Amino acid sequence: MTKVWVQFFHEIALKGQNRRVYQKLAKDHLARALKGLGVRWEADFAQAVLLALPEEAWPEARARLEKTLGVERFARVVEAPWDLEAAKEALAPLLERPLASFRVTAKRADKAFPLTSPEIERLLGAFIQEKTGAPVRLKGAEREFVVRVLPGRILLEAEAHPGPGGFPPGSAGRVVALLSGGIDSPVAAHRLMRRGAEVVFVHFHPYPLQEGLGREKAKALVEHLLPYQHRARLHLVPFGEVQEAIVLSAPKDYRVVLYRRFMLRLAERIAEEEGALALVTGDSLGQVASQTLENLHAVSEAVCLPIFRPLIGLDKAEIMALARSLGTYEISIQPDEDCCSLFVPEHPVTRARLSVVKRAEEGLPVEDLLAKALSGRERLDYAWP
Repeated sequence: MTKVWVQFFHEIALKGQNRRVYQKLAKDHLARALKGLGVRWEADFAQAVLLALPEEAWPEARARLEKTLGVERFARVVEAPWDLEAAKEALAPLLERPLASFRVTAKRADKAFPLTSPEIERLLGAFIQEKTGAPVRLKGAEREFVVRVLPGRILLEAEAHPGPGGFPPGSAGRVVALLSGGIDSPVAAHRLMRRGAEVVFVHFHPYPLQEGLGREKAKALVEHLLPYQHRARLHLVPFGEVQEAIVLSAPKDYRVVLYRRFMLRLAERIAEEEGALALVTGDSLGQVASQTLENLHAVSEAVCLPIFRPLIGLDKAEIMALARSLGTYEISIQPDEDCCSLFVPEHPVTRARLSVVKRAEEGLPVEDLLAKALSGRERLDYAWP
């Protein structure tokens, strides 16, 4: 069996009287993430757990832990009896490969152990230096040996990995994210996931004007993000008839602003059904014509729910870097048919006036269009693993 130490995100410790609720959510989420791998919980602490699992399950467990929200770091560990000489014996096999430099970090959770943390670090450091000849470097060491002294046992980290951090899903309520299929919106949704929000997705496609290849891309993006959240719902909303109505009656340069107002209205109706308390978009200030401050104000006025824009201060290069690290970039750049690319004027308005927007909407059957779009939607539910 392989032993794995899983450390939860340090922010959970700052939650005061709600700390136990967050800890339970984090541990429940971890248990779901490792379901089916034969994991046994060996020890349970406030901010960490010690797991045992079959050796052959480790590669899959590692891949899942790398996407388990609430996990700050995790490590394969070697267990030794509650004795420093025994710890040295257990440490010796970990010193077989050459070291350029190292440091030892001792974490003495059991204060009954006869040596202090600095004493443990000094004695084990001398042992490692004798075995390897490598110098100690407190900053920028090639390898850090973490030693945890627990009641009745000592754990030595053999292989450590960072987790995604954040809070477990659902600990911060529910939001509805508008998923365009582009680069920005999945990154925005993921940032809300990391803060503990359970994300419900809404994608608008141009059916019946076009087949809407973006639907398949939206499904692929949700499936890619699913391991972070474990369950998700995707609403696929036909938007073509709304666009036709806007094109026939509204000023050409205001089309995109009106499209976005209708999208937010539809997302708000879905949020009411889902019990969500906010909307999420991938807007970045000034990135395109529809994302100027004036246009964002005109669009936001259409709904009452708060709109979270976690990418608002990032530029495109920064967002692309986040998408690549998240793994959504290659999906997002695949060609598709985007609602907002249909009937876009050559010179869209960049400083929309709310009075013009409202006059344009007076000539539209707003409620009928919303009801028709919602009645034609598909709803897909996902679960993982």
